[in-house]
Amino acid sequence: MPKNISTDIKKEKVVLVGVIMGRQTEERLTEYLDELEFLVETAGGQTQKRFTQKLDKPDIATFIGKGKLQEVNEYIKEHEIDILIFDDELSPSQQRNVERTVKIRVLDRSNLILDIFALRARTAHARTQVELAQYQYLLPRLAGMWTHLERQKGGIGMKGPGEREIETDRRIVRDRIALLKKKLQQIDKQKATQRSNRGSLVRAALVGYTNVGKSTIMNMLSKSEVFAEDKLFATLDTTVRKVVIETLPFLLSDTVGFIRKLPHHLIESFKSTLDEVREADILLHVVDISHPNFEEQIEVVKETLNEIIGDDQKQAIMVFNKIDNYSFVEKEEDDLTPPTKENISLEELKQTWMARENAPCIFISAKEKQNFDGFRKKLYEHVLEIHRKRYPYDVPRYNPWELYKKYGDNSQETS
Repeated sequence: MPKNISTDIKKEKVVLVGVIMGRQTEERLTEYLDELEFLVETAGGQTQKRFTQKLDKPDIATFIGKGKLQEVNEYIKEHEIDILIFDDELSPSQQRNVERTVKIRVLDRSNLILDIFALRARTAHARTQVELAQYQYLLPRLAGMWTHLERQKGGIGMKGPGEREIETDRRIVRDRIALLKKKLQQIDKQKATQRSNRGSLVRAALVGYTNVGKSTIMNMLSKSEVFAEDKLFATLDTTVRKVVIETLPFLLSDTVGFIRKLPHHLIESFKSTLDEVREADILLHVVDISHPNFEEQIEVVKETLNEIIGDDQKQAIMVFNKIDNYSFVEKEEDDLTPPTKENISLEELKQTWMARENAPCIFISAKEKQNFDGFRKKLYEHVLEIHRKRYPYDVPRYNPWELYKKYGDNSQETS
């Protein structure tokens, strides 16, 4: 390739818009916009500026106020911005009205997440699911895509082709949605057959917020090379691997990560992908302990799981990952103000969660392999318990940890 030809891809310039409503605080909105900026980076864009506004309720026409929209528009023109992205979902009419003002592409968080899913989808199954969600999102927004044609008007000679084109496109999209649903049903039958051929091995599934380290844990446990990256939604396709810990085999699944404000169409489309979660015997709920609002992420995952699998109570292990990134600010002795989350040490946090959570907890760093032996031991004990119930006459020859506790260093002689 000639040296004077650049291979660098120019990143699109993006402006973000967020609104503070109800009991939401400015700090919480900042966190949401941080996550939205990470989504933009994952999609290949570059955030130039953020605009925020406090409202009692969104403007019915433009979501944000007219004055704020004019301020955003002036910045867009001055800095040649390519895309305007809202943190909340816009109605079709709001999106059209804002686009008429700013004259550039306008997206919301749902549209951006769908775009990232389309970028990350690698298998036919994932691509079909994403395409279905995209068409379902697109269907109510078709009218705004035909503004370049003459719309149907009253009066003689004023009935242009625009309205007929819209109706034609709506029929095409509806037909495509029906076709994709049938295709997904066929794929689901194939997946169900594959799962039935795996026998009755104990199944464990990694679940959690996006970018918490599920794929890294999968690679460590299964000694495989599942794609892992420090970006949102690195994994879309459910990966299943056979894992053996101390002669005890079981199946481990790595699933798509969740995120707040996940588009409803996407949840519906990906329910079939998460059949591995529904059929799992053990859920390994992975949490990024270094994230400042990991507790809210836990609630997002629990709510999404409840929507997918219902009230089915499954055995769960809370896996607090990334302890190597955890940091806190120690309070000075003469500081009498109440401690905040930033002042709690990891040891204090361990005691808090151990006492409060019904589920067993383990604190690890998959990247640095900290406490990974303890994690393997805890997972082994839970898998062994289910295996014994399922196969009372077919259990592993011995439990090495039980023998160690009974015989100490002489346990090797008894094997």
